[in-house]
Amino acid sequence: MFNTLQNRLTGWIAAPAIALMAAVALSSGAAHATDIKIGAIGFVAPKYEGSDEYRVLGAPYAFPIFSDAATGGLAGRVAPGNGIDDLRFRLFDGHGFEAGILGGYAFGRDQDDGPLLDGLGDVDGGFILGAYAGFRAGIALFDISYHRIVSGDTSGYFRLGATVKNRVAPNLNLRVRVGTTYADEDYMQDYFGVSAAQSANSGAGLASYDAEAGFKDVFVDLGATYDIDSHWSVLAGVGYKRLIGDAADSPVIETEDQFFARFGFTYRFSLQR
Repeated sequence: MFNTLQNRLTGWIAAPAIALMAAVALSSGAAHATDIKIGAIGFVAPKYEGSDEYRVLGAPYAFPIFSDAATGGLAGRVAPGNGIDDLRFRLFDGHGFEAGILGGYAFGRDQDDGPLLDGLGDVDGGFILGAYAGFRAGIALFDISYHRIVSGDTSGYFRLGATVKNRVAPNLNLRVRVGTTYADEDYMQDYFGVSAAQSANSGAGLASYDAEAGFKDVFVDLGATYDIDSHWSVLAGVGYKRLIGDAADSPVIETEDQFFARFGFTYRFSLQR
């Protein structure tokens, strides 16, 4: 119960905290934000990776917008659209390449989140730090990112993705992203493995299971942002993730099919006098 409350409270502060960190990082390089976007987002997600039950979560967020004049056109774009574990801050953009840092939060798992988890103990959530690099070809961005959980149960994973964004109308932007995730052995064992001790305590009678490092999922995400006016925007999206490899074979999962949905709004205001 305490871990569930901790995950929810930390999720509420993760997005603005990481955005603030990014703003401080760039401001030290003498670039100054001209606008700020604030907002809130709610999303529906499985109770844990592999669950067939869902929960509703929400988080506020805020991030700075930097003018090209302030950054030389090379940096300063915060990209919050890849999920709570992938809030990106671009530090370099040139000749089709871009790179930057990322942050976010990884939700943990409680042993009472599903009957198969009974007796396995909790997996602590934690803050994420990492980096990404990508190559842009037209409206498509092909990228790789590394996400390290630096608090709680530490582990990490790589994500390979391709994103296409297109403004189909003056006030409507559409986005499609596909990709896959490769997790290290610590992550796989934490979320999908069953140790001998856990097997002995399992209320569901699960046998021991070693989850090795490897690709754990493939996913597709569809999103849209609609600008109501120069200040207000609304956003919505749906996603699907399929667990694969050792994750799909794990005895702790109820289904390989994972669905997601989100809805939110932002308000943009200027810092210039």
